[in-house]
Amino acid sequence: MHERVHIGAAAALYGLTPATLRWWEEQAVLPHPARAGDRRLYDHRDLRRIGMAYLCCVAGNMPLSRAATVTTGAVGHQTWQAAVNEEILRLGREIARLETARDQLRHLLHCTDDDPAADCPYLDDILVRHTPRGRVGEADLVAAARAALRPRPARGRRDETAAETEPSGDETEDGSLARRCATCAGVLQPARGGRPRIYCSPACRQRAYRRRAAAPAAEGGSIAGSAPP
Repeated sequence: MHERVHIGAAAALYGLTPATLRWWEEQAVLPHPARAGDRRLYDHRDLRRIGMAYLCCVAGNMPLSRAATVTTGAVGHQTWQAAVNEEILRLGREIARLETARDQLRHLLHCTDDDPAADCPYLDDILVRHTPRGRVGEADLVAAARAALRPRPARGRRDETAAETEPSGDETEDGSLARRCATCAGVLQPARGGRPRIYCSPACRQRAYRRRAAAPAAEGGSIAGSAPP
């Protein structure tokens, strides 16, 4: 009989908690281990599989459903390698986004202004290139802010505006276009089926809805240059 350890030791080996292993088991990332009564038992092979799950779920930040393709040994090598390749492409997009953020923060370190938000001569160009402000053509920020509230022509029966349905972002290493959230400009994760995603979260979708709902009042009730009540 192979030597086995209980769940506490198996989890401690990788700095995890027993609850994590139970959750991974429920989500089919790990197969059900052997048991002695109601206690889980893990042998050498099980511990290797937990290590693979750690690499995928913790180090690689894979979705659990995709990690299960790699960790369970239930599919052929072409299937699990395709899942890994998709994750490599996703991580490449995320790395590119983080590198852009790092470069912009690094620029701030070279700024000698006391108030870079007010005085930096390069900030306007950075905002156009790296924030949703770039979707609005007006050069003046106040005019651009007013224009951002204007309703845009709807496309078909969809509730999103035409501008919001256009993919935006930088070309990725695989030649595809990294889609960005229409509200916050964060990189969108690929849709798992159906129409392409437009918002990164329900919160961003709700903010876009409130912005469109407020547009008629803002257009009809505001006076250019007037102070807020």
